[in-house]
Amino acid sequence: MTSTPLAALLEALATRTVLVAGDFVVDHYILGRPSRLSREAPVIILEHDGEEWTPGGAGNAARNVAALGGRALALGVVGADAEGARLRDALTGAGVSADGIATDPSRPTVAKTRVLAGGVHSAKQQVLRIDRGERGVVSGPIRAALLDLADALLPMADAVLLSDYGYGSLFPELRARLLDGARARGIPSCADSRFDLLSFRGVDIATPNESEVAAMVGVSAGTDEEIDAAGPALLAKLGSRALLVTRGSRGMRLYRADGSRDTIPVIGPDEVADVTGAGDTVASALVLAVAAGAEYGDAARLANAAASVVVMKRGAATASPAEVRRALSAGGAEAAADARPTPREERARAPR
Repeated sequence: MTSTPLAALLEALATRTVLVAGDFVVDHYILGRPSRLSREAPVIILEHDGEEWTPGGAGNAARNVAALGGRALALGVVGADAEGARLRDALTGAGVSADGIATDPSRPTVAKTRVLAGGVHSAKQQVLRIDRGERGVVSGPIRAALLDLADALLPMADAVLLSDYGYGSLFPELRARLLDGARARGIPSCADSRFDLLSFRGVDIATPNESEVAAMVGVSAGTDEEIDAAGPALLAKLGSRALLVTRGSRGMRLYRADGSRDTIPVIGPDEVADVTGAGDTVASALVLAVAAGAEYGDAARLANAAASVVVMKRGAATASPAEVRRALSAGGAEAAADARPTPREERARAPR
């Protein structure tokens, strides 16, 4: 263990609790080996190797918090079905508190089944995905239950992460309750939304990819010049303190409300194994680091290192502190922190 600021920051993550609210999904993996072509249709027959069930969506974000050493509190809803029971068990098994997971008998648990095929000595690749679950309004009694759970969990949190996959768990009243509660307590909030980021106005920091930025601003954002125009425009629309834009093989761009920006290069090889869930890792590591007192730039570099670990693994994966430490060293990202004020100091002195 070196004594660099980012390495020391990794140690501080274990002292922080993140309330992860949003759409909890169960990821189901069916693993198989290709054996021959079917006589019934021009498709490959797979010999069944096994199955795995892991938390996805907001659940993957929560287990990333836990894997990095933080404490994760889950807030969301599942159905009264076998998939919901599997998701609760998977969350608990990953070290996530599932006390904030409500059960809604009127809607099924969101489940994503991925079929992965590969030989004994080769990496398995995804060949098919089947999604189950409803996008829609959460029922009235469950809405009330989630609002009560939010009030109970917020006092225990050092940060709030809103993980929105468009399944309706983060309805407007719950979004407002969580963002207002975080602001009132002076703790950081982060939004990771696939389809409706602009509904999270006032969040401290958000983590869209560049195509999402382009869609929300209504311009192209493929080049450095275009993203440097679109990023600050979206930041202004959100009224946030910072915006971290993920750009795949081109790394990340961090924009701050004071007009400054950081370019964060990708760590590791250009070829990756699987990008599934990498955005969850970025948001989780980022908000956990900010909760631990990091400036946004250092938090983004730590999130970048964590993402470089998970994209080399199959499926929605996590990164351990040891793996992130190795990635930071390999990427030369253990540089000293700059003298900017921490987000906590900024919140204390900036009017809202």
